[in-house]
Amino acid sequence: MVYNDIKHVLGHFRFEGVYLSAEEIQSGNINNTYHLSYKTREGKTTQYVLQRINNYAFKHPEQVMSNIVRVTNHLRANCAQLGLPPERSTLTVIETDQGKNMYVDGRGSCWRAYHFIDQARAYDRVEKPEHFYEAGVAFGAFQRLLADFPADELYETIPDFHNTRKRFYTFVASVAEDRAGRVKDLEPEIDFFFERRKRMSKIVGMIEQGILPLRVTHNDTKINNVLIDTNTDKALCPIDLDTVMPGSVLYDYGDAIRFGASTAAEDEPDTEKIHLDMELFELFTKGFVSRTKGFLTIAEMENLPLGIEVMTCELAMRFLTDYMDGDLYFKVRSPEHNLIRARAQMKLLTDIESKRGAIQQTVDQFIAREVSAAES
Repeated sequence: MVYNDIKHVLGHFRFEGVYLSAEEIQSGNINNTYHLSYKTREGKTTQYVLQRINNYAFKHPEQVMSNIVRVTNHLRANCAQLGLPPERSTLTVIETDQGKNMYVDGRGSCWRAYHFIDQARAYDRVEKPEHFYEAGVAFGAFQRLLADFPADELYETIPDFHNTRKRFYTFVASVAEDRAGRVKDLEPEIDFFFERRKRMSKIVGMIEQGILPLRVTHNDTKINNVLIDTNTDKALCPIDLDTVMPGSVLYDYGDAIRFGASTAAEDEPDTEKIHLDMELFELFTKGFVSRTKGFLTIAEMENLPLGIEVMTCELAMRFLTDYMDGDLYFKVRSPEHNLIRARAQMKLLTDIESKRGAIQQTVDQFIAREVSAAES
């Protein structure tokens, strides 16, 4: 039973009421997540989200939680000034009985909790095209609301998370080590990443040269990390803030397109089904640009399409690296799961590359349209 897995934790959080039920939420590759229901003295049902933080993925969970608390407090303050309901416009961390932002149990596992935002849903796939436009609005608004937050004051909770140059070095080391004995069958896949290593490092290079500024970035901008109001179909807020840290806006934009505008699941074994849906790409871009206009730099706007290619290539390489290492990072459902994921992202990248000109033209048109509207 789910309750047996979490009962030792429940009493350590300031949950209001008496425990009613718990259900494990199966989506997500990293943390274990539970939806809790409690009943107050007044007979009202209150709901919470409880998560066990993956200590392998996040070596310093206290830094993760520090970032989350600081960012959500900032978002809440800015939302209040804009007249937006803070309780539905960002996550709210529940303190432990000791006033901490997380609880560490006797086994060393780290737990945290949030208020559950009701009448809202996170979609694993784009079920309505307008939802992807709303995701663009949500992640663009996230950038705008945090534009005045000092990004360099946040912890880098996963060092070099999107440093694709170092990711490539890690990949090369995994090839050489061959920890799981799988490299011998992967020559085409390995060559794929060697051929793209220079383009993959362009964003890192522009950050180092000061061409691209550091911003507070979400770093996991899949559509299932945006809550959509089930009554209005409008975006409420991004969730899953574990990887919030300093980065480039190109990462957030590119990863959102990579995931949401693909015609197939991230682990689709039939690569013939995998393409970039240009209509969905345009919808997200329209929503994102509508909220980020006026404060992104020219270099950021012009290089948004590069983010799509770099993020797709990076994740494909991460999946293959984890496969060669013996599946240590991502949760897998079969021995081949990470290889299937890698091949799926590789196919998506080749399709994105074939549409490079059309993608750049579309982004330029949206930016020009927003600039023209602002000047008129």
